[in-house]
Amino acid sequence: MPPSRIPAIWLVLGSIASLQVGAAIAKDLFGTVTPTTLVWFRLLTSAIVLLAIVRFGVRGHSRRDWLIALSFGVCLVSMNWAIYQAFARIPLGIAVTIEFLGPLAVAVIGSKRLGDLVWVGLAGLGVALLGLSRAQLDPVGVAFALLAGLLWAGYILLSRQTGRHWPGISGLAVASLVGAVIIGPAAIVQAGDQLRDPRILLLGVAIGLLSSVIPYSFELIALRRMPARVFGILMSLEPAAAALAAMILLGEFLVPVQWLAIGCVVAASIGATRNAGPMPQPAPD
Repeated sequence: MPPSRIPAIWLVLGSIASLQVGAAIAKDLFGTVTPTTLVWFRLLTSAIVLLAIVRFGVRGHSRRDWLIALSFGVCLVSMNWAIYQAFARIPLGIAVTIEFLGPLAVAVIGSKRLGDLVWVGLAGLGVALLGLSRAQLDPVGVAFALLAGLLWAGYILLSRQTGRHWPGISGLAVASLVGAVIIGPAAIVQAGDQLRDPRILLLGVAIGLLSSVIPYSFELIALRRMPARVFGILMSLEPAAAALAAMILLGEFLVPVQWLAIGCVVAASIGATRNAGPMPQPAPD
């Protein structure tokens, strides 16, 4: 069945599943391939596929257009690199939960309702609960997850500007290429002879498809057929989906207090998204 005939809600859920399965596969490879190299595979795959399906022309864009695309690309690669560094140090579900504070903050700030302080408090409770298990969490990994959340917030804001200056998905395609070029030298040096291994290359491409191309395509189709607010509420399930994917594929089992923390952040995100005004949703990190 073509994606255009699949119900929108299933497209969003499929996007979430694809993204988190891709993240789990990437984490499982960290013992063989560095996070930096996998980020490069992901962005390069995304850039090649997206540039192949969009009509992209170098001419006709102002210096400001290119500056926005360049900034978007820097933010994109930095966000992906930071969250992969977090994945390498702390459980996948916890890393995504902490990272999700970024878009949650954007939603709360965008709503401008005093009552949304309740959601801020609920998210804060979730973070505090994670703190109760701090002995099990690498502080460097937590710091990288927080950095990824900050960059995700910047990504959302830059995506608005990119959408105004670049038609369709051409802005994301350019940003993916910029990100791949930026991180490419370090990734290639770290990969070394692994770039000759067909298995590593195939897995790298698979991660790029699962973590970027498939989720973004599904979300793009879904957003045409459902309200942005409903889309945002469904995307709030990502932290829980990440924890489930890690449990099934990686054997990462969380303690009850950590599940409760994830539940608090998911509930806060759903509440803030319901009350927030319409806003563009980010493509996969």
